[in-house]
Amino acid sequence: MNTDWLAQPCAALNESSRAAALERQGQLTKPPGSLGKLEAIAVQLAALQGTVKPKMESAHISIFAADHGVAAEGVSAFPQAVTAEMVKNFARGGAAISVLAKQINATLEVINLGTAFPVGSMANVRDEHIAPGTANFAHGPAMTEAQLAAAMQSGRAAVLRAKQAGAQLFIGGEMGIANTTSASAIACALLHELPQFLAGPGTGLDSKGVAHKAAVIQRALDLHKSNLTKPLDVLRHVGGFEIAALTGAYLAAAQNGMAVLVDGFISSVAALTAVRIQPGVRHWMLFAHTSAEPGHQRVLSALDAHPLLQLGMRLGEGSGAATAVPLLQLACALHNNMATFAEAQVSGKL
Repeated sequence: MNTDWLAQPCAALNESSRAAALERQGQLTKPPGSLGKLEAIAVQLAALQGTVKPKMESAHISIFAADHGVAAEGVSAFPQAVTAEMVKNFARGGAAISVLAKQINATLEVINLGTAFPVGSMANVRDEHIAPGTANFAHGPAMTEAQLAAAMQSGRAAVLRAKQAGAQLFIGGEMGIANTTSASAIACALLHELPQFLAGPGTGLDSKGVAHKAAVIQRALDLHKSNLTKPLDVLRHVGGFEIAALTGAYLAAAQNGMAVLVDGFISSVAALTAVRIQPGVRHWMLFAHTSAEPGHQRVLSALDAHPLLQLGMRLGEGSGAATAVPLLQLACALHNNMATFAEAQVSGKL
Protein backbone atom coordinates (compact mmCIF):
# COMPACT_ATOMS: atom_id res chain seq x y z
CA MET A 1 0.00 0.00 0.00
CA ASN A 2 1.25 3.47 -0.88
CA THR A 3 2.69 5.54 1.97
CA ASP A 4 4.23 8.28 -0.17
CA TRP A 5 1.68 10.73 1.25
CA LEU A 6 3.50 10.65 4.59
CA ALA A 7 6.25 12.79 3.07
CA GLN A 8 3.92 15.53 1.86
CA PRO A 9 4.86 18.85 3.52
CA CYS A 10 2.78 20.37 6.28
CA ALA A 11 0.73 23.46 5.50
CA ALA A 12 2.26 26.78 6.50
CA LEU A 13 0.79 28.87 9.28
CA ASN A 14 -0.53 32.31 8.37
CA GLU A 15 1.84 34.60 10.22
CA SER A 16 0.13 37.78 9.04
CA SER A 17 -3.14 36.57 10.60
CA ARG A 18 -1.27 35.74 13.80
CA ALA A 19 0.22 39.24 13.92
CA ALA A 20 -3.14 40.88 13.22
CA ALA A 21 -4.86 38.77 15.90
CA LEU A 22 -2.13 39.65 18.39
CA GLU A 23 -2.60 43.34 17.56
CA ARG A 24 -6.35 43.00 18.06
CA GLN A 25 -5.78 41.41 21.48
CA GLY A 26 -3.82 44.50 22.43
CA GLN A 27 -6.77 46.74 21.53
CA LEU A 28 -9.50 44.88 23.47
CA THR A 29 -10.96 46.40 26.63
CA LYS A 30 -8.83 44.53 29.15
CA PRO A 31 -5.32 44.73 30.56
CA PRO A 32 -2.87 42.96 28.20
CA GLY A 33 -2.62 39.25 29.01
CA SER A 34 -5.45 39.34 31.54
CA LEU A 35 -7.32 36.48 29.82
CA GLY A 36 -4.26 34.27 30.01
CA LYS A 37 -4.25 31.17 27.81
CA LEU A 38 -7.54 32.18 26.22
CA GLU A 39 -5.70 34.98 24.43
CA ALA A 40 -2.95 32.66 23.21
CA ILE A 41 -5.52 30.14 21.95
CA ALA A 42 -7.30 32.77 19.88
CA VAL A 43 -4.05 33.99 18.35
CA GLN A 44 -2.92 30.43 17.58
CA LEU A 45 -6.26 29.61 15.95
CA ALA A 46 -6.01 32.80 13.89
CA ALA A 47 -2.68 31.59 12.50
CA LEU A 48 -4.06 28.10 11.85
CA GLN A 49 -7.26 29.31 10.17
CA GLY A 50 -5.70 32.22 8.30
CA THR A 51 -8.10 34.85 9.64
CA VAL A 52 -7.96 37.63 12.21
CA LYS A 53 -11.20 36.36 13.77
CA PRO A 54 -11.06 32.55 14.06
CA LYS A 55 -14.16 30.43 14.59
CA MET A 56 -14.74 27.19 16.48
CA GLU A 57 -18.22 26.17 15.40
CA SER A 58 -17.60 22.73 13.88
CA ALA A 59 -15.59 19.92 15.48
CA HIS A 60 -15.16 16.43 14.02
CA ILE A 61 -14.39 13.50 16.32
CA SER A 62 -13.09 10.18 14.97
CA ILE A 63 -12.81 7.26 17.39
CA PHE A 64 -10.51 4.49 16.18
CA ALA A 65 -11.02 1.08 17.78
CA ALA A 66 -8.78 -1.99 17.61
CA ASP A 67 -7.53 -4.84 19.74
CA HIS A 68 -3.98 -5.70 20.78
CA GLY A 69 -2.34 -9.11 20.79
CA VAL A 70 -0.25 -8.15 23.81
CA ALA A 71 -3.45 -8.39 25.89
CA ALA A 72 -2.63 -12.12 26.05
CA GLU A 73 0.18 -11.22 28.47
CA GLY A 74 -2.33 -10.13 31.13
CA VAL A 75 -1.53 -6.42 30.98
CA SER A 76 -5.09 -5.11 31.34
CA ALA A 77 -7.64 -5.20 34.13
CA PHE A 78 -10.45 -5.76 31.61
CA PRO A 79 -11.05 -8.62 29.12
CA GLN A 80 -10.47 -8.06 25.41
CA ALA A 81 -14.17 -8.45 24.68
CA VAL A 82 -14.65 -4.93 26.07
CA THR A 83 -13.22 -3.33 22.92
CA ALA A 84 -16.03 -4.63 20.71
CA GLU A 85 -18.60 -4.01 23.43
CA MET A 86 -17.50 -0.39 23.72
CA VAL A 87 -17.65 0.10 19.95
CA LYS A 88 -21.33 -0.84 20.20
CA ASN A 89 -21.73 1.50 23.16
CA PHE A 90 -20.21 4.38 21.18
CA ALA A 91 -22.56 3.72 18.29
CA ARG A 92 -25.61 3.58 20.57
CA GLY A 93 -24.73 6.86 22.27
CA GLY A 94 -23.98 5.44 25.71
CA ALA A 95 -20.26 6.21 26.06
CA ALA A 96 -18.74 9.35 27.57
CA ILE A 97 -17.54 10.59 24.20
CA SER A 98 -21.01 10.04 22.73
CA VAL A 99 -22.53 12.28 25.39
CA LEU A 100 -19.79 14.89 25.08
CA ALA A 101 -19.99 15.00 21.28
CA LYS A 102 -23.72 15.62 21.46
CA GLN A 103 -23.26 18.29 24.12
CA ILE A 104 -20.73 20.27 22.06
CA ASN A 105 -22.60 19.60 18.80
CA ALA A 106 -19.67 17.78 17.22
CA THR A 107 -19.78 15.18 14.48
CA LEU A 108 -18.83 11.76 15.86
CA GLU A 109 -17.76 8.74 13.86
CA VAL A 110 -16.59 5.35 15.10
CA ILE A 111 -14.09 3.40 13.00
CA ASN A 112 -13.49 -0.30 13.68
CA LEU A 113 -9.99 -1.19 12.53
CA GLY A 114 -10.07 -4.70 13.94
CA THR A 115 -11.56 -6.12 17.11
CA ALA A 116 -10.91 -9.60 18.47
CA PHE A 117 -14.64 -10.13 18.96
CA PRO A 118 -17.23 -9.36 16.26
CA VAL A 119 -19.11 -6.08 16.32
CA GLY A 120 -21.52 -6.92 13.54
CA SER A 121 -22.97 -4.45 11.10
CA MET A 122 -23.98 -1.19 12.76
CA ALA A 123 -25.18 1.92 10.96
CA ASN A 124 -23.02 4.21 13.08
CA VAL A 125 -19.77 2.24 12.77
CA ARG A 126 -17.37 2.39 9.82
CA ASP A 127 -15.94 -1.08 9.20
CA GLU A 128 -12.33 -0.64 8.08
CA HIS A 129 -11.20 -4.05 9.34
CA ILE A 130 -7.47 -4.75 9.04
CA ALA A 131 -7.18 -7.86 11.24
CA PRO A 132 -8.70 -9.08 14.53
CA GLY A 133 -6.20 -6.93 16.41
CA THR A 134 -2.44 -6.70 16.21
CA ALA A 135 -0.08 -9.59 16.84
CA ASN A 136 1.41 -10.01 20.33
CA PHE A 137 4.45 -7.74 20.22
CA ALA A 138 5.97 -9.59 23.16
CA HIS A 139 6.77 -12.34 20.62
CA GLY A 140 7.07 -10.54 17.27
CA PRO A 141 6.17 -7.38 15.35
CA ALA A 142 2.71 -6.00 16.16
CA MET A 143 1.84 -5.56 12.50
CA THR A 144 3.03 -5.98 8.95
CA GLU A 145 4.06 -3.04 6.78
CA ALA A 146 0.79 -3.37 4.84
CA GLN A 147 -1.25 -3.32 8.06
CA LEU A 148 0.61 -0.24 9.30
CA ALA A 149 -0.02 1.55 6.01
CA ALA A 150 -3.71 0.62 6.09
CA ALA A 151 -4.13 1.92 9.64
CA MET A 152 -2.40 5.20 8.88
CA GLN A 153 -4.48 5.60 5.74
CA SER A 154 -7.65 5.19 7.82
CA GLY A 155 -6.54 8.13 9.93
CA ARG A 156 -5.80 10.20 6.87
CA ALA A 157 -9.19 9.38 5.34
CA ALA A 158 -10.96 10.50 8.53
CA VAL A 159 -9.28 13.89 8.34
CA LEU A 160 -10.16 14.28 4.66
CA ARG A 161 -13.81 13.51 5.52
CA ALA A 162 -13.69 16.12 8.26
CA LYS A 163 -12.19 18.72 5.93
CA GLN A 164 -14.73 17.95 3.22
CA ALA A 165 -17.51 18.50 5.77
CA GLY A 166 -16.10 21.90 6.70
CA ALA A 167 -14.86 21.03 10.19
CA GLN A 168 -12.63 23.59 11.90
CA LEU A 169 -11.16 21.13 14.39
CA PHE A 170 -10.20 17.45 14.36
CA ILE A 171 -10.25 15.32 17.50
CA GLY A 172 -8.98 11.76 17.41
CA GLY A 173 -10.00 9.24 20.05
CA GLU A 174 -9.18 5.59 20.63
CA MET A 175 -10.50 2.41 22.16
CA GLY A 176 -8.56 -0.81 22.56
CA ILE A 177 -7.92 -3.05 25.55
CA ALA A 178 -4.14 -3.06 26.27
CA ASN A 179 -3.49 0.09 24.28
CA THR A 180 -1.81 1.87 27.19
CA THR A 181 0.74 -0.96 27.07
CA SER A 182 1.35 -0.27 23.40
CA ALA A 183 1.48 3.50 23.94
CA SER A 184 3.94 3.08 26.81
CA ALA A 185 6.17 0.86 24.68
CA ILE A 186 6.17 3.42 21.85
CA ALA A 187 6.94 6.25 24.28
CA CYS A 188 9.80 4.27 25.84
CA ALA A 189 11.30 3.60 22.41
CA LEU A 190 10.98 7.20 21.19
CA LEU A 191 12.12 8.83 24.44
CA HIS A 192 14.68 6.20 25.52
CA GLU A 193 12.93 5.80 28.86
CA LEU A 194 12.51 2.77 31.09
CA PRO A 195 9.04 1.16 31.26
CA GLN A 196 8.82 1.42 35.03
CA PHE A 197 8.74 5.21 34.66
CA LEU A 198 6.10 5.38 31.92
CA ALA A 199 3.82 2.39 32.45
CA GLY A 200 0.67 3.14 34.43
CA PRO A 201 -2.55 1.53 35.67
CA GLY A 202 -4.46 1.92 32.39
CA THR A 203 -7.95 0.58 33.03
CA GLY A 204 -7.20 0.02 36.72
CA LEU A 205 -4.20 -2.24 37.40
CA ASP A 206 -2.84 -2.41 40.94
CA SER A 207 0.87 -1.87 41.67
CA LYS A 208 1.65 -5.55 41.03
CA GLY A 209 -0.18 -5.38 37.71
CA VAL A 210 1.69 -2.23 36.68
CA ALA A 211 5.02 -3.88 37.51
CA HIS A 212 4.07 -6.89 35.37
CA LYS A 213 3.03 -4.56 32.55
CA ALA A 214 6.39 -2.78 32.71
CA ALA A 215 8.21 -6.11 32.60
CA VAL A 216 6.27 -7.19 29.50
CA ILE A 217 7.13 -3.89 27.81
CA GLN A 218 10.81 -4.28 28.70
CA ARG A 219 10.91 -7.77 27.20
CA ALA A 220 9.33 -6.43 24.02
CA LEU A 221 11.77 -3.53 23.81
CA ASP A 222 14.66 -5.95 24.21
CA LEU A 223 13.20 -8.24 21.55
CA HIS A 224 12.75 -5.45 18.99
CA LYS A 225 15.77 -3.37 19.98
CA SER A 226 17.40 -3.41 16.53
CA ASN A 227 14.15 -2.25 14.87
CA LEU A 228 13.30 0.73 17.07
CA THR A 229 15.44 3.46 15.53
CA LYS A 230 12.83 5.04 13.22
CA PRO A 231 9.34 6.18 14.28
CA LEU A 232 7.50 4.13 11.65
CA ASP A 233 9.43 1.03 12.68
CA VAL A 234 8.59 1.69 16.32
CA LEU A 235 4.92 1.99 15.38
CA ARG A 236 4.99 -1.24 13.37
CA HIS A 237 6.79 -3.32 15.99
CA VAL A 238 5.07 -2.24 19.23
CA GLY A 239 2.16 -0.07 18.11
CA GLY A 240 -1.56 -0.61 17.61
CA PHE A 241 -3.87 -0.05 14.68
CA GLU A 242 -5.69 2.79 16.44
CA ILE A 243 -2.44 4.49 17.48
CA ALA A 244 -1.18 4.24 13.90
CA ALA A 245 -4.48 5.68 12.66
CA LEU A 246 -4.16 8.62 15.04
CA THR A 247 -0.59 9.19 13.87
CA GLY A 248 -1.76 9.20 10.26
CA ALA A 249 -4.62 11.55 11.14
CA TYR A 250 -2.32 14.09 12.79
CA LEU A 251 0.03 14.04 9.80
CA ALA A 252 -2.87 14.48 7.36
CA ALA A 253 -4.38 17.29 9.42
CA ALA A 254 -1.15 19.26 9.33
CA GLN A 255 -0.76 18.60 5.61
CA ASN A 256 -4.31 19.82 4.96
CA GLY A 257 -4.26 22.82 7.24
CA MET A 258 -6.61 21.57 9.96
CA ALA A 259 -6.16 22.22 13.67
CA VAL A 260 -6.14 19.19 15.94
CA LEU A 261 -6.95 18.99 19.63
CA VAL A 262 -4.91 16.16 21.14
CA ASP A 263 -6.54 14.10 23.88
CA GLY A 264 -4.65 12.19 26.60
CA PHE A 265 -1.74 9.79 26.95
CA ILE A 266 -2.38 7.47 24.02
CA SER A 267 -3.29 10.29 21.64
CA SER A 268 -0.23 12.25 22.77
CA VAL A 269 2.02 9.26 22.03
CA ALA A 270 0.54 9.20 18.52
CA ALA A 271 1.15 12.95 18.32
CA LEU A 272 4.78 12.46 19.36
CA THR A 273 5.17 9.77 16.69
CA ALA A 274 3.70 12.06 14.05
CA VAL A 275 6.03 14.90 15.08
CA ARG A 276 9.02 12.56 14.90
CA ILE A 277 7.98 11.69 11.33
CA GLN A 278 7.41 15.36 10.39
CA PRO A 279 8.33 18.05 12.95
CA GLY A 280 6.04 20.61 11.28
CA VAL A 281 3.00 18.66 12.50
CA ARG A 282 3.55 20.15 15.95
CA HIS A 283 2.39 23.62 14.83
CA TRP A 284 -1.11 22.30 14.11
CA MET A 285 -1.66 20.83 17.56
CA LEU A 286 -3.42 22.08 20.65
CA PHE A 287 -3.40 19.88 23.76
CA ALA A 288 -6.52 19.30 25.80
CA HIS A 289 -5.56 17.90 29.19
CA THR A 290 -2.98 16.21 31.35
CA SER A 291 -3.89 12.56 31.87
CA ALA A 292 -3.55 10.78 35.18
CA GLU A 293 -1.37 8.20 33.39
CA PRO A 294 2.20 8.67 34.72
CA GLY A 295 3.83 8.63 31.28
CA HIS A 296 1.76 11.48 29.90
CA GLN A 297 3.72 14.32 31.49
CA ARG A 298 6.97 12.99 30.00
CA VAL A 299 5.41 12.81 26.53
CA LEU A 300 3.97 16.32 26.88
CA SER A 301 7.37 17.62 27.91
CA ALA A 302 8.95 16.10 24.80
CA LEU A 303 6.32 17.91 22.71
CA ASP A 304 6.74 21.18 24.63
CA ALA A 305 2.99 21.00 25.18
CA HIS A 306 0.98 22.85 27.82
CA PRO A 307 -2.53 21.38 28.06
CA LEU A 308 -5.61 23.44 28.79
CA LEU A 309 -7.08 21.25 31.53
CA GLN A 310 -5.91 19.16 34.46
CA LEU A 311 -8.93 17.23 35.68
CA GLY A 312 -7.39 13.85 36.55
CA MET A 313 -9.06 12.22 33.53
CA ARG A 314 -7.71 9.00 32.01
CA LEU A 315 -10.63 7.59 30.05
CA GLY A 316 -9.39 8.11 26.51
CA GLU A 317 -11.99 8.02 23.72
CA GLY A 318 -11.18 11.66 22.96
CA SER A 319 -13.15 12.59 26.08
CA GLY A 320 -10.62 15.04 27.49
CA ALA A 321 -10.36 16.82 24.15
CA ALA A 322 -14.12 17.09 23.80
CA THR A 323 -14.28 18.53 27.32
CA ALA A 324 -11.84 21.27 26.30
CA VAL A 325 -13.71 22.36 23.15
CA PRO A 326 -15.87 24.95 25.00
CA LEU A 327 -12.66 26.70 26.06
CA LEU A 328 -11.65 27.09 22.41
CA GLN A 329 -15.12 28.41 21.63
CA LEU A 330 -14.94 30.89 24.49
CA ALA A 331 -11.47 32.03 23.39
CA CYS A 332 -12.80 32.76 19.90
CA ALA A 333 -15.93 34.49 21.22
CA LEU A 334 -13.94 36.78 23.50
CA HIS A 335 -11.40 37.58 20.80
CA ASN A 336 -14.02 38.27 18.14
CA ASN A 337 -16.77 39.99 20.10
CA MET A 338 -15.14 42.08 22.80
CA ALA A 339 -15.06 45.78 22.04
CA THR A 340 -11.80 47.58 21.41
CA PHE A 341 -10.91 50.61 23.53
CA ALA A 342 -11.82 52.87 20.61
CA GLU A 343 -15.18 51.16 20.00
CA ALA A 344 -16.13 51.31 23.68
CA GLN A 345 -14.71 54.79 24.17
CA VAL A 346 -12.67 53.51 27.09
CA SER A 347 -9.32 55.07 27.90
CA GLY A 348 -6.35 52.88 27.14
CA LYS A 349 -3.24 52.19 29.19
CA LEU A 350 -1.14 55.23 30.09
